[in-house]
Amino acid sequence: MSFKNRIDAGGRLAGKLVHLSDQDPVVLALPRGGVPVAAEIASALDAPLDLIIARKIGVPFQPELAMGAVVDGATPIIVRNDDVIRAVGISDAQFESAGQKEIAEIERRRNRYLGDSRSAEIAGKTAIVVDDGIATGATVRAALRACRLRRPRRLVLAIPVAPDDTLGELESEVDEVVCLETHRDFGSIGAYYADFRQVSDDEVVALLAGAHSPDQAR
Repeated sequence: MSFKNRIDAGGRLAGKLVHLSDQDPVVLALPRGGVPVAAEIASALDAPLDLIIARKIGVPFQPELAMGAVVDGATPIIVRNDDVIRAVGISDAQFESAGQKEIAEIERRRNRYLGDSRSAEIAGKTAIVVDDGIATGATVRAALRACRLRRPRRLVLAIPVAPDDTLGELESEVDEVVCLETHRDFGSIGAYYADFRQVSDDEVVALLAGAHSPDQAR
């Protein structure tokens, strides 16, 4: 196992991000698994912690296989994984239906986690997007594109572990990638954690409450 748990991964990742502490960092976590990792980074950098809520759009009969992803916003951003869509024979109508379900879940999560709180202002700042790992990269890619539209001065992807080929494909989306480990034969993210239990909604709310709010962005 590479990491004891997400807190361990976040602490180790934070050590590789200290050079950003004086660059107006704002840490953006992908819930739920990315929040404990991001909370450690935000604490180490004395930075605000906010969410960027993205959802994988899974194949209907194989939900763990991503055929795309969607990110919240005034106009949701959708990224398609056309290779998967073609391989499993998904129609446009099926993709649209699955995407709408994930948009509804994004709205539920934003209300649950953040209520009426405004999103962090990242224009002109250093936005650090964090998750607990990358598999296909579709969800993270959608999140990064949504962040780029908000005009950060610098966009950074910080991740504990990822497949080397997927990470290479994401490099063009950001100004900097910080990843502790890459693997050619990747498998699942959970294989690199001794403790990869599911993060609950209540844990996300508690971690956000204990961090700098977006209103405190420098």
